[in-house]
Amino acid sequence: MIKVLIIDDEPLATELVKEYLADFPLFEIQKVCHDGFEGLKAIQEHKPDLIFLDIQMPKLTGFELLELLDHPPAVIFTTAFDAFALKAFDAHAVDYLLKPFSKTRFAKALEKFLQLGNNSESINAFKNEAGVNQESASRVVLKVKNEIKIIPVQDIKYLEANDDYVNIYTKEGKFLKNKTLSFYEKTLEPSQFVRVHRSYLVNISEITKIEPYEKEGYLLKLKGGEGIPVSKSGLPKLKAVLGL
Repeated sequence: MIKVLIIDDEPLATELVKEYLADFPLFEIQKVCHDGFEGLKAIQEHKPDLIFLDIQMPKLTGFELLELLDHPPAVIFTTAFDAFALKAFDAHAVDYLLKPFSKTRFAKALEKFLQLGNNSESINAFKNEAGVNQESASRVVLKVKNEIKIIPVQDIKYLEANDDYVNIYTKEGKFLKNKTLSFYEKTLEPSQFVRVHRSYLVNISEITKIEPYEKEGYLLKLKGGEGIPVSKSGLPKLKAVLGL
């Protein structure tokens, strides 16, 4: 038996998936969830083999939910999301169903799952690429111990590279996120966040002054008193954004 979760905030969509799945007795629905938080809890509880996942949902989006999973199950997206943003799906063997979808298309998605199974490497690659294909992120979602923390991007002072992770600094403190600094350089609004150094991405609204520092270098002073080095390659980017 293949354990299935349906995670979608649209009742008509969940009913359609349930109706179509009734003709495939190999698949057993464990639970139907109507938002990302409920879906995350259900995944941790039921450990499904496959999830049908919407993208735009309250509380947590489908992308954000996947980011919080260390070992995501196989995913078939059920979404009205723009097709252009879904091109990454095919490249990583993750299927998607554009609403409204037919029973024939649904059956093809199940067939693809049965052929491919849960390829976690492909799903993780998709997670990284899909995030970059979204419009500039408005928030960062991460796990802090056993709780979910949502940080609006305007609350971020700066980000610091930490190998394959990023340290995110806010007024509340430092948070660790399993993304690279390059990911956030591509994702965050470029007129607001500038890569001033290979290890630092800074929110320009936090800058109070630029000071000379060691030979030909410069140092940014932030509102909280932090000093951020500016590299030779980062200086032109910073000047361009600041209009200097």
